[in-house]
Amino acid sequence: MARIFLTAVLVVLLNVLVGCGGADKGKGQLKAPRGSTGAMVEVRTAAEADLIEQVAINRQAYQRAIEMLVAHYERTGNAMKSRWAKKELDSLNKMAQYDYIIDATVAGPDLKATASIPEADELYSEAVKLHKDAKKLILIKDKSLLRLALDKYNEVIRKHPTSDKIDDAAFKAGEIYEYFKDYSIALVYFNRTFQWNAAAPYPARFRAAAILDRRMHDRTGALELYKKAIELEAKDGKYGNRKEFAERRVAEITKTYRPQPQPVIGR
Repeated sequence: MARIFLTAVLVVLLNVLVGCGGADKGKGQLKAPRGSTGAMVEVRTAAEADLIEQVAINRQAYQRAIEMLVAHYERTGNAMKSRWAKKELDSLNKMAQYDYIIDATVAGPDLKATASIPEADELYSEAVKLHKDAKKLILIKDKSLLRLALDKYNEVIRKHPTSDKIDDAAFKAGEIYEYFKDYSIALVYFNRTFQWNAAAPYPARFRAAAILDRRMHDRTGALELYKKAIELEAKDGKYGNRKEFAERRVAEITKTYRPQPQPVIGR
């Protein structure tokens, strides 16, 4: 009898706990998990750009529809459904949404940074200012400002592909991608820097080599770029101790490096 009574108490407590989430939350109206809805565009034949454009259109339409639903329920005084719609809109705004176009990849390696274009110069200056403002704090960076700067750098590349600022924009964008640990994308941008301007005043080959070496473990690719960096980017003692590091890595990768014995302090 005691066991039956205890079981009944536990069932009641469980029901109470389950019901503690609050009333009118719309949990019964949550959509069931969805399977595939079927492609609106045939993936096998559609270009990536077409698919990405379709995603962007659908995102905007979905957000606009929910905003209209919120306005409708507020206008009609339906507080319960207004809360549901606002919660869905808030979740949508917080959900990660990716930009699937990588501008430096689309642009390709054959652009030449040659033309002086005032509009590109202005865009680049705006990007640099945002980039600097994002780094004003000593220990942390403002990621929102970094992303805004990144948008501007990419806009320079996308809208003004002959500008003499595209190599500058590529290197600066590469720095931001590397900060976000998007190493594969950063590598593309560092490569574009010297592909678009072989004499670009940045240690782009050093940075690309280091990513291949440390992050992707591509020793062959890293070795080639380290050698090019030593030859072309280490003149006049620029870029600190990168030349020394690159020479050490070249020697280590080619198995000829022998570390010098260090004096033992205290003997």
